[in-house]
Amino acid sequence: MNRLKDLREEHDLLQKDIAKYLNMSQNGYSYYETEGLDIPTSILKKLARYYNTSIDYLLYLTDKREPYPKSIIDEENM
Repeated sequence: MNRLKDLREEHDLLQKDIAKYLNMSQNGYSYYETEGLDIPTSILKKLARYYNTSIDYLLYLTDKREPYPKSIIDEENM
């Protein structure tokens, strides 16, 4: 079970589509899906925003897909 892959496929996207959004190679992104590399915080934030979910959901810390309310600090950095 892989949440990143599941979310990507639910949105009918290819790895290259997400890699382009993240400004990285498809090969690099594939390591994230196969858990070959730890995902940097900045990438986790982008993925959580893109899929409208929380980082906790992406990391299997919760099964709730809803994002948390945005913080004032986060809104300033968007």
